[in-house]
Amino acid sequence: MVRDGYLYALACVAAALLVGWLTALHWLALIPLLLAAFFLWFFRDPERIIPTEPGAIVSVADGKVTDIAPVMLEGVPSTRISVFLNVFNVHVNRAPASGVVTRVEIREGQFKNAMAADSAELNEQSICTMRTDEGATIVFKQIAGLLARRIVFWPKVGDRLERGQRFGLIKFGSRCDVVFPASANVSVRMGQHVTGGSTVLAVLPLERTDAVLPRASESAQ
Repeated sequence: MVRDGYLYALACVAAALLVGWLTALHWLALIPLLLAAFFLWFFRDPERIIPTEPGAIVSVADGKVTDIAPVMLEGVPSTRISVFLNVFNVHVNRAPASGVVTRVEIREGQFKNAMAADSAELNEQSICTMRTDEGATIVFKQIAGLLARRIVFWPKVGDRLERGQRFGLIKFGSRCDVVFPASANVSVRMGQHVTGGSTVLAVLPLERTDAVLPRASESAQ
């Protein structure tokens, strides 16, 4: 359970007690109590089985694969996979691979529908670049949506992340993108439901790759 869940739930329980005390319609207290139960469920944080396959890139989020596209970043052929999270998905995010964080950018923006093609450019988001143990550079984004109004991202430049390690969350629906070298073999298909930290999105070749994505802030077209 993420700590935020307890905070939201306690506030709702306090509201329920206040409603029950101040009004004769005690049944109205059920509304904030139901909200408390929802928040405890929404901020759940289940354990995951993390793949140990060398070069595996795992999903950073639970949700549905809505885009698999070739992109160019700084002239480097790459692949972008987008995962859409609805309000019913687990919203704790996990690192796609093991490596060191080389750049972090928190970009303010809009709160358009995360399914929209231009949401990756216009919406509020965090952008993280990681240099993996295989020598590849991976960029992963947390993108806010219509309901997601807050992005939480914990790591700092220089921090080491292990594959499947928790690195943050997005509150109430959103989208996550992972961009990696085109030399990786994609393991998922459009419309597939994936699990953060467990589902393998792609596998990097075993040899060291020279594909580098030097600027995380560069948009994927």
